[in-house]
Amino acid sequence: MNTLPTVKHIVAVASGKGGVGKSTVAVNLALALSNQGLSVGLLDADIYGPSQGLMLGARIKESLEVVDEMLIPVKLHGIESMSISFVSSDRTPAIWRGPMASGAMEQLLMKTKWGELDVLVVDMPPGTGDIQLTLSQKVRVSGAIIVTTPQNIALLDARKGIEMFRRVSIPVIGIVENMSVYVCPDCGHEDRVYGSGGGLAAAKEYGTELLGEIPLNSEIRECSDEGQPMFSRGSEKIFNEIFLKIAETVQKFLDSSAIPVPSLKISDD
Repeated sequence: MNTLPTVKHIVAVASGKGGVGKSTVAVNLALALSNQGLSVGLLDADIYGPSQGLMLGARIKESLEVVDEMLIPVKLHGIESMSISFVSSDRTPAIWRGPMASGAMEQLLMKTKWGELDVLVVDMPPGTGDIQLTLSQKVRVSGAIIVTTPQNIALLDARKGIEMFRRVSIPVIGIVENMSVYVCPDCGHEDRVYGSGGGLAAAKEYGTELLGEIPLNSEIRECSDEGQPMFSRGSEKIFNEIFLKIAETVQKFLDSSAIPVPSLKISDD
């Protein structure tokens, strides 16, 4: 089992399916942890669909620094970051088989010269495949956060994500329910577009915690598209309060738990 000598804790942000806002949660969680006074890094491990370059406003493809065969992380919004989108074109797809993609993720993880970090947040690809298994086998992961929407089909896949982390002995810190409610900006009417209570029900089912419920808000999308994560902009008080609460819970978990040694357990069934 490898370790990153300058990184105290690794937290994976994952989802069973795409399109639930996992990357949005990852980047805003990283910024909220940084706001708490922690030294934070963010690794975009979604090799096929990297988005952190856009979300962080990175414009550094031609100037990514390499020293002694190690990539130098790019500091954006006060956090260290690394993504394959920093070294590839926005229009170039990664047409790779699974082992090649997991190998690329491993290179970004192990061949980046991370600073002295309290937490490295890893934005995982959706699903339960090669990259998830590679991360669990190569480094010690302190815990995972599952992102879902209240929709039943998203919760179905979220449960698979929880089961996957259990198989590799990585504790689930909790569940974040995204797009939980839409509040009309004119009249204040609340509409549970994707249903309600799903995240809490899944948390109770697996004996974990519902870390937060993030509303459906067009400003979140606008901020991400502009390379200014919503937490860094600070224009939405309720949004920032939600992520500060999530960050506080994650920090307490990391402070109170020993780092587990994952072991892969796959049945013959």
